Amino acid sequence: MSDETTRRRFLGSLAVGAGIALAGCATAPASDGDDLPGNVTDLEPLGTPDDQGNPSRFTDVYRAVRDSVAQIRVRTGSGVARGTGWVYDTDGRLVTNEHVVRNATDVFVRFRTGDWRSATVRAEDVYSDLAVLRPESVPDSAAALPLRRQDPPIGEEVLAIGNPFGFSGSVSSGIVSGLNRSLPATAGSGFSIPDAIQTDAPVNPGNSGGPLVDLRGSVVGVINSGGGDNIGFAISGALVSRVVPALIETGEYSHPYMGITLRPVTPELAERIGLDVAEGIYVASAIDDGPADGVLEEGDVIKRMGGQPIPTEQALSTFLALQTSPGDTIELEVVRDGRRETVALTLGERPAPQLPN
Repeated sequence: MSDETTRRRFLGSLAVGAGIALAGCATAPASDGDDLPGNVTDLEPLGTPDDQGNPSRFTDVYRAVRDSVAQIRVRTGSGVARGTGWVYDTDGRLVTNEHVVRNATDVFVRFRTGDWRSATVRAEDVYSDLAVLRPESVPDSAAALPLRRQDPPIGEEVLAIGNPFGFSGSVSSGIVSGLNRSLPATAGSGFSIPDAIQTDAPVNPGNSGGPLVDLRGSVVGVINSGGGDNIGFAISGALVSRVVPALIETGEYSHPYMGITLRPVTPELAERIGLDVAEGIYVASAIDDGPADGVLEEGDVIKRMGGQPIPTEQALSTFLALQTSPGDTIELEVVRDGRRETVALTLGERPAPQLPN
């Protein structure tokens, strides 16, 4: 049986047998130099290691995914950048990182089975670091990859596939090392990317925008950055599944906005303000004319939102990003002057980012 027949059968079994919608993802920068129908968790890995010289499970997954992953080369006014993208849907759209294509004057993509071809940036979102590209064409072998919307468990094996330092079609392996991380968004934006996935799979400049996949070939996240030895990060499939469809449909995504500045509740802060437990979000200020102006006050400690506990900044960011939209009214349980109170807050739309020149 040919590699291509195996690959098509593998990806087709995910889309049909598991009822998974086809989708894709993206990752971090490089310079020149379930709520889906069905559940992927009931599927077995494609292969297993073999002492007789047969391909390992990593090899099987790589062969199934590699034709759907593309190199990206971007010209800007200041030079050339490189990254990775991959096929998101059956219309041949690619997803990559916004920072890979920022300020692009020309974009080119190359698949494993073809030459460089031009592409157009159709939409991009700074706050999630995601962008959608439309290549002039894609090879027949470049099938859309299934997107896994539920976070994988910590310890699950994953592969990062991309083009580190321009070495095309590279693969590295590791595990999911952590969940619900917050990543800094574009410098100067004042916001973070929530619900990120941490992995020890090695990632480097050029992996940006590439898929982090499980052993079934489903995308669990979009490689965004490497944070040091054995630490890499990916934008979660859950966030991708909210942002990318809106980018395709309308060209933009509206992020919910509370209009507060905040601080974590440390043991020292809890002692100073008289809290028994050091958890929750301390409201440092409500921004003038923002959604929280007149609703929240300096010194409030947010304990629950929409009925869910909010022990940390990460929990607040993830709740807003994955469960709310601008215009929603949510109930907040706060500690104010030592008493528990419930207030209603109508979320606004996050203001446009102030990007560096």
